[in-house]
Amino acid sequence: MKITVIAVGRIKEPFYRDAVAEYAKRLSRYCRLEIVQVEDERTPDRAAPALEEAVRAKEAERILRCIRDDAYVIALEIRGAAFDSESFAGQMESLATRGVSHIQFVIGGSLGLHRKVREKADLAVSFSDMTFPHQLMRVILLEQIYRAYRIINGEPYHK
Repeated sequence: MKITVIAVGRIKEPFYRDAVAEYAKRLSRYCRLEIVQVEDERTPDRAAPALEEAVRAKEAERILRCIRDDAYVIALEIRGAAFDSESFAGQMESLATRGVSHIQFVIGGSLGLHRKVREKADLAVSFSDMTFPHQLMRVILLEQIYRAYRIINGEPYHK
């Protein structure tokens, strides 16, 4: 299975980079992981709604160029479906059983995802009703993918 994480913006903090690198190393025994970073747009504080929409649209153009037609696309979206870790693992295992060989996860920028990206997704997943920094979401996502593979393979994991 190939897993691609398409994420808006670069990770600036070394501790997030270290965590991403650690989970990438752990995942290498289960899948082929690719992380694609697309440029984010600068957004002034207290931007007008029209400007925020324009920012999301520009970021969406960059994201959509990275989405492959042959991939199953999962958007991380606060209004998406909520899974516990076992259900998330079951979803990933079900995709593999159905012959899906490439999953692309999409993490938007600080303003979230544009509707065009949400419409392109096969599934929207919410990790919480809370808002997290989009850089931290990469770490959380990779940890949950790693946990899913541990569950699928019947290996121990922290509960």
